[in-house]
Amino acid sequence: MVVRAKFKCTGKTDDGQVELQPVTSGSAENEQFYKWTPGGQIRLSTVNEAALAQFETGKEYYVDFTEATAPAQEKAGG
Repeated sequence: MVVRAKFKCTGKTDDGQVELQPVTSGSAENEQFYKWTPGGQIRLSTVNEAALAQFETGKEYYVDFTEATAPAQEKAGG
């Protein structure tokens, strides 16, 4: 199962910090996402400059949550 949320980048620093908050308004889609995700916060830290460059303050991003399953080798104990 996948859970999709929509967040807005509310801040970014040169030392690799990115902060995102759930969207609340601005479009019918945002109001629908806000209905199901009224609060929260995502804070990321990265040393990867290319990854940091992907985030722009004020822009909105989809966040998909999927269960992390172990590779077959790990499940088999090997």
